Amino acid sequence: MPKPMTEAGSPERTEVLIIGAGMSGLAMGRQLKRAGVEDFLIAERADGPGGVWRANAYPGAACDVPSHLYSYSFYPNPDWSRKFAPQAEIKAYFERASAAFGLEPHIRYDKSVRALTYEEPEGVWRVEFDNGDTLIARAVISAVGQLSEPFSPAFEGRDQFQGQIVHTAQWTPDIDMTGKRVVMIGSAASAIQVLPHAAKASSALAVFQRTPNWIIPKPDRAFTGVEKWLFRHLPGYHWLYRMGSFALHELRWPAFRSGGLAAAYTRHRLTRRIKSQVEDAVVLDQVLPDYAPGCKRILLSNDFFETLSQPHVRLVTDGVQRFTSTGVVTTSGEAIDADLVILATGFKATEFLPNLDVRGRGGQSLKAVWGDSPTAYKGVALSGFPNLFTLYGPNTNLGHNSIIFMIERQTEFVRRQIMRLLAADAISLEVKAEAQAAFNASLQNRLDQTVWAGECPSWYKSPDGIIVSNWAGPASRYALALSGRDTDAFVLEAP
Repeated sequence: MPKPMTEAGSPERTEVLIIGAGMSGLAMGRQLKRAGVEDFLIAERADGPGGVWRANAYPGAACDVPSHLYSYSFYPNPDWSRKFAPQAEIKAYFERASAAFGLEPHIRYDKSVRALTYEEPEGVWRVEFDNGDTLIARAVISAVGQLSEPFSPAFEGRDQFQGQIVHTAQWTPDIDMTGKRVVMIGSAASAIQVLPHAAKASSALAVFQRTPNWIIPKPDRAFTGVEKWLFRHLPGYHWLYRMGSFALHELRWPAFRSGGLAAAYTRHRLTRRIKSQVEDAVVLDQVLPDYAPGCKRILLSNDFFETLSQPHVRLVTDGVQRFTSTGVVTTSGEAIDADLVILATGFKATEFLPNLDVRGRGGQSLKAVWGDSPTAYKGVALSGFPNLFTLYGPNTNLGHNSIIFMIERQTEFVRRQIMRLLAADAISLEVKAEAQAAFNASLQNRLDQTVWAGECPSWYKSPDGIIVSNWAGPASRYALALSGRDTDAFVLEAP
């Protein structure tokens, strides 16, 4: 069992450090324990496990993947209350998982990693924390994910605003929207979940929309007592239910291939649905996208268009020019008064490890190597950065299925690499530059054939237009890609 961290200046040593105790970090910790590795630590900047599901506690926060699919295959939960679980239940699920996997003794909460420096002679990583502590780790696994660091635009005059400003990922229980004039900047995934709650509580609500979204109904409902009984007591029922849900979502992949019949039919069907829900021609022109479904994230909501039709709610398609002491001014010059501004502006999704200074072989900076377009070998390994692995890294996101399936495959793959390193008592294990380049060249060729390559603003792309977030195919294809040991793609450096 790892010992507690020591005082600054006397670094502790551990075989493996995992950064983050969210869904990826917990799954990775379980993999290590099952492989017999006990000398590992998990550094978590929050005060408990759960990752984004601990941080994102805004009203209406919930998952848009079915509950039984958005949970570990090796840790089923027969007691999900709904088909799409709310945030509090998901957070509680990961808290239970951490305890069930025996990870709590390994986790150091309120520990935020600031920098990683690879020390070549010994083949270890020097880890620096925000509080000044240091740690020496033989291998490091980043489990910080793609949606961990909120993005807040630098609006002119923001400091002058006398009301309250909050990002959805930094919501606190004391925020009260009752009777207030609310401005919501953003209209995507988190915004449409907050929207009905904000509309119900506020006296006036202005929603700023940069680009309209394709929105489909959310087939949500409460599970019946009979269903919960079957999940808990009927052998194989939960597995069949989960596999059926997985297969159904996999069948949606063809809709993300550009120019195909599935994509055309999807656009036709969603267009008809939006037109049937929006009668006002002006509003319809504002909310009907002009790009292919899936180019941006497809959203799930049963009340978005209904909420926009309420008399005290308005959709603003101008941008924000600046803040004033009493509200915001649009790019067309209209002043909108506000008591509360909600930033539903997303995350620094394409930066990956945005708050970490990572220095690999020869002191090279990972940020410099990546530039605007991060890449990795199969999303998990980085040439020039030995003994370092990423979970939910570049090109491992999905638009049609559960990310937890992808994470499980990644943790299995990384476990195999870690065990190779430890079993050989090697100095380093590093993916070859040519293997990483060949993998990403093939990947980008496939991505060029998807709707994500279309002309729409999306967090799937880097500033230079390269698709850096998403995987180019069904989730099952990714599982196949990570099914082997890939010994020829890595160099194992003997002591």
